[in-house]
Amino acid sequence: MKKVLKRIFITLSVLGFLSPFIILGYYLVSYDYDISSLVDYQPKQTSRIYDKHGEKIANIFDEQHRYYASFQEIPPRIIEALVAIEDTTFFEHSGVNFDAIFRAIIKDIKAGKMVEGASTITQQLVKNRLLTREKKLSRKIKELIYSLKLEHALTKEEILERYLNEIYFGHGYYGIKTAADGYFHKKLSDLTLKEMAILVGLPKAPSTYAPTKNYDISMGRANRVITRMHTLGWIDDETFYKALAQRPVVYDDTLTQNKAPFIVDEVLRRFRAMGIDDLKTGGYEIYTTVDLRLQNAARDALGHAYNLAMKRIQKYKKQEQLKQKEAIARGDETFTMQDVNVSQLNGAMVSLDSQTGDILALVGSTDYKKSSYNRATQGRRQPGSAFKPFIYQVAIDLGYSGATKIVDIAKTYAYKRDGKEVKWQPKNYEKNYKGLITLREALVHSRNLATINLVNEIGLSRLLKELKKFHIKDIPHDLSISLGTMSLSPLELAQHYTSFSNSGIQVQPHLIKSIDQKGNTIYERNVVANFITVPTQSFIMTTILRDVVNRGTGRRAKVKGIELAGKTGTTNNNVDGWFAGYSPTIETVVWFGNDDNSPMYHKETGGRVAGPAFAHYFQNVIRLYPQIKRKFDTPEGIIEVKINGKKEYFSDISKPPRSDYDDKIESELLF
Repeated sequence: MKKVLKRIFITLSVLGFLSPFIILGYYLVSYDYDISSLVDYQPKQTSRIYDKHGEKIANIFDEQHRYYASFQEIPPRIIEALVAIEDTTFFEHSGVNFDAIFRAIIKDIKAGKMVEGASTITQQLVKNRLLTREKKLSRKIKELIYSLKLEHALTKEEILERYLNEIYFGHGYYGIKTAADGYFHKKLSDLTLKEMAILVGLPKAPSTYAPTKNYDISMGRANRVITRMHTLGWIDDETFYKALAQRPVVYDDTLTQNKAPFIVDEVLRRFRAMGIDDLKTGGYEIYTTVDLRLQNAARDALGHAYNLAMKRIQKYKKQEQLKQKEAIARGDETFTMQDVNVSQLNGAMVSLDSQTGDILALVGSTDYKKSSYNRATQGRRQPGSAFKPFIYQVAIDLGYSGATKIVDIAKTYAYKRDGKEVKWQPKNYEKNYKGLITLREALVHSRNLATINLVNEIGLSRLLKELKKFHIKDIPHDLSISLGTMSLSPLELAQHYTSFSNSGIQVQPHLIKSIDQKGNTIYERNVVANFITVPTQSFIMTTILRDVVNRGTGRRAKVKGIELAGKTGTTNNNVDGWFAGYSPTIETVVWFGNDDNSPMYHKETGGRVAGPAFAHYFQNVIRLYPQIKRKFDTPEGIIEVKINGKKEYFSDISKPPRSDYDDKIESELLF
C-alpha cells in the first residue's frame, strides 16, 4: 500500500512539475502569436491643423486621439517615473518577472482574492495591443508567451516607446504626448516632475486618476510615484519636496479643440482634392495661412452686421405694416407689403493677404451651428455692381482716366432671345441720369447707365478680350456684363480683386501653407501670380475705389484711422448684397443674401448690409494689429492734378484731358 501511495505521490509531483510546461507547450503550438503589429508599429495618429502663428486650430482623428512621440522625444525623467511605479526591474527581466508573479500569487492566496498584479510594462503593452481584457488563465498564458516573444524581437527602448504611445491616459487621450498636450498644454520636454508623475500614474486606472475628474485623487497617485522615485534614490530631497508641493493647472478641453470649423471643413475638402484619404489617421501637421485672431474678428463682424440687418428688417416691417393699415383706412388697394422670409438671410466673409493671397479668415455663415454650409467657398452668386471695377480697370488701361467724361443717359436696347425680340431698359439705382459724368463719379456712385454706355464706347468684343486677363469664368457675352450677371463665390471674387489690391498683380488664394508628416514636408504652397496691369493704372483704380468708401455707395464701410478702398454690389431686386474692398495690406469680401435666392428687403443694398461687416472687421484689425500699414503708397509715375480744387490722378497711359489745362489746374509729378 505504501509503495502504491509513494508511486501516486511521485506521479502527481511529476505531473505537477510538468503540467505548467505541458500547458505552455499546448498554447505554444495551438496559437499563432503574431506580434507584427507591435514590431512594425503603425498606430492611427491624429492630424493637427495650425494657424499662421503656430496656434492649434483643431485635432482631426478617427476613434483614437493620439500624437506620436519617438523615444528621443521622451524625457528620461518620464522613463524613470514609469519604471519606478510600474516595473522597477524592467531593464533586467526578459518580459516576465517570475519572482513578482510568485509573490503576487502568495499574497492573493493569503487574501483570498486578487490584491496584487505582477504584470511588467511589456505585459501591459501586450494586453492593451494584442489581447482582450477577459480575466482567464488562457489569456494570462498567452500574455506571457507574447511578452517573451516581444522582448526577443524589440529592444527595451522600443518597447517603452510603443508603450508610451499605445496606452490610454484617460479623457480620450492615447499616448503620453497627447496627454501632456491635453491636460497641461505642454510639450513633453516642458513638463514638470509632478506633471510627469500624474501622467505615468494614469494607465493603472485612467478614469479614477484622471485629473480633470478627480484632481485630488490624481495628485495622491502622483505623489506615490514621486515617493517611489525618492525611495529608490532617483531624486534628491529638494526635488522630492518641491514636486510634492506642486499643484499643476489642468485643462479640461474637448478632444477636437476646433476653434475654426469652417477652416477645418475646408482643409478636409482640400485634402480630398489632393487625393489624400488618411487625414484622420495619418498624423499630418497642417500649417494654414489663417490668423485665428482675424478669423474670430471676421466671425464677430459677420454676426454684428447680421444682427443690424435683422433689427432694420423688423423696423421696416413695422413701418410697412403701419403704411398698410393707413392704405386700408383710406381705401387704397394698390399698396402691397413685401413678404420677406428673414429666416433665409445669411452671409459669408473671406479675407486675404493682398500680396501673397494667403487666406487670413474664412467664414461661411453667420452661425456654424445652424448652418455648416460654406457660402464663402461653395456659394456662387451674382456680384452685381461689385463687378464694375473690372470694366473700369480695362478702360483705365486703355487710357481713360478718372476725369474722362462718359455718358449717363437712358437707352433702350433691343436684342433677340429664343428667336423673339426683347427690349431692355436698364436704370440707375437712383432712377435718374446725369447726362455727362466723369468716369470717377460714375464708379463712385455706381451709375448703371454710365457703365453700360462705357461698355458700348469701349466695344463689347474688345472689352471681352481685355477681360480675359482677369481669368474670370463664365462672363456673359452681352451688355448684362455691365451689371455683373455672372456667378462667383466670395473667395473667387476675392481672388480677382487682388488685381486691384496688389498693385496690378493677381494672386491665387492659399489656405494651406505646408503639410508635414513624420518630420518630412510633403506639401508646400507655391504663389501663383498673374500680371494684370502696371502699378500706376492699378493705383488710379484704388483712388476711385477709395472715394467709393469716403463719399460714395460704400460710406458705411469707412473706418477712422485707415485708408480703405472698395465697391458695393447689389443685384436685381436686392437678391445679393456685396462689399469687396481692401486696405493697403488686407483684402476682404463680404456677401449677404437669402439662401433660397429670394429678394432681401428692398432697402438692403450691398452698402447697407455688407458694408458694416467690412467696417467692423477692419476696426478689429487695427485694434489687434495697431502697427498695420494705414495708407496706400503712390507709385512712381503718378501725376497728381487739381481740377477745380479736386485731386485727380494721371499717368503715362491715362493722360490729363487737354481741355482741362487752364488757369484752374495745378499739377505736380509725384516721385
